[in-house]
Amino acid sequence: MSPLPSSETIEQAVRLAGRAPSLHNSQPWRWVFDGEALHLFSVRARMLPATDHSGRQMLISCGIALGHLRAALAATGWQTHVTYFPNPTRHDQLATVTLEPARIVTDADRDRAAAITVRYTDRLPFSAPAEWREFEPVLPVIVDPFDAVITVLPPEARTELARASRMTAAVRRYDSGYQAELQWWAGHSLAAEGIPPSARVTPDERQRVDLSRVLPAVDDEPRRTEIKDDESVVLVVSSGSSFTELLRCGEALSTILLECTVAGYATCPISHVTEVPQSRSVIQGLTGRAEQPQVLIRVGTVPASDRQPTHTPRLPLTQILDISAAATPGVRTPSGDPR
Repeated sequence: MSPLPSSETIEQAVRLAGRAPSLHNSQPWRWVFDGEALHLFSVRARMLPATDHSGRQMLISCGIALGHLRAALAATGWQTHVTYFPNPTRHDQLATVTLEPARIVTDADRDRAAAITVRYTDRLPFSAPAEWREFEPVLPVIVDPFDAVITVLPPEARTELARASRMTAAVRRYDSGYQAELQWWAGHSLAAEGIPPSARVTPDERQRVDLSRVLPAVDDEPRRTEIKDDESVVLVVSSGSSFTELLRCGEALSTILLECTVAGYATCPISHVTEVPQSRSVIQGLTGRAEQPQVLIRVGTVPASDRQPTHTPRLPLTQILDISAAATPGVRTPSGDPR
């Protein structure tokens, strides 16, 4: 029988996977460890039907969590193998992850896992990313082309990006279902989910970022007033629109976000401009590709004097991981209670 990681290793990997970004920090995932493999499930109760009626962003979010999990396990010496949608009768069972000891753990593996706890979504203005010309060619290399196609949009695309963002805001302005979801997830503080005030921006700050979702504003002193937003924008296009392709697109997003963090860049995933047909068409026109754009990422540099913000909340481990007692007698659950 092949060796397996300890329950502590599994718990830590799932805890790090839970740091993945998701739509409005909804965290629509759940993991089950049966003693032999980890199984990833989507949680449809955490899907936002008015914002994400098809579940596209739910799948991408779960894919990012899957990518984070694989990065966390690689750093502790475990190679992962993924079977996507292993049970054709259960569409909520997204993936099964089997493990075997890795032959080597590289510095890159350790750096990427360490970046999980450093990365955060920064909605403030960015300066241009330092040494971007040296870093940009790395992006297509680190992402499997079967997972996603990566395009760094040229500076002249900025006008069209801003137009797409304004167009989305106009379409959503009178969408009562969308606005209700927005207020629920970002309009008030929740203990372990949603977008807290510390992660939102003032009206002045929002005006200085052309590519941003309109969230409930906070009343505070404007930050980074000396910065004129000058980020680079990375467009992530999935290889197709099947459930598996969307999940793998999320894994590619995980890789990009973590590598940017390792390089010292700030990032902000942007999905609102791909949610409505009008703005999505504008974004697609920038690529000239038939495949659908999924997510954009703002990448930039922030002042060294900036304080590291407090982490946005996450669900406790007991709500996102179940360790099967039948498969692993005597193993303790994340809460410490024997199962």
